[in-house]
Amino acid sequence: MAAKKTANQSTEATPAKKAAKKAAKKEVAAKVEVATETEVAATSAPKPAKKAAAKPATTAPSPDAVARVAYMNYRKRVEQGLPGDSHTDWLEAERQLTKPS
Repeated sequence: MAAKKTANQSTEATPAKKAAKKAAKKEVAAKVEVATETEVAATSAPKPAKKAAAKPATTAPSPDAVARVAYMNYRKRVEQGLPGDSHTDWLEAERQLTKPS
């Protein structure tokens, strides 16, 4: 019959295993220390200045809205006797509707 190992014999580690565990613990501790230093450096670094708030995206006005404003521009131009054409009235209406408030 084969010799049975006692509880003390099976739980005892050889000196090589002990050395390997010790080295692994040191390696893990070094990695944790480096990570901690990196986190500290990241949190203590000056934060970049906030960028100006982005302008909200302007949506293109509907063609009906542009047409109404272009007609008003046309009426105003005709009443004042100014030269021009429908194309410039339309472009001016688009500019007026997309102009930021």
